[in-house]
Amino acid sequence: MSEQPRIAGLAPHKMQLEAGKNYAFCTCGHSASQPLCDGAHKGTSFRPNVFVAEQDEVVSMCLCKHTQAGYKCDGTHKGLKEQA
Repeated sequence: MSEQPRIAGLAPHKMQLEAGKNYAFCTCGHSASQPLCDGAHKGTSFRPNVFVAEQDEVVSMCLCKHTQAGYKCDGTHKGLKEQA
């Protein structure tokens, strides 16, 4: 597995978050449970972005794995090409 994240998608994934619930956002792009971590990063330098939702809300979660906004889409995918 490359030490660059795999682009899991070139559009954000809308997801309902529940206040007080723990989430583990996939940062490697290899999780079969996108956008959440399933442990596929094991053996790499990647670690999930673990957070607790502060409120009930629908967020656009990053699938390109190049966001600078934690787990939220910041539009970076617009400048990327899909990986083969």
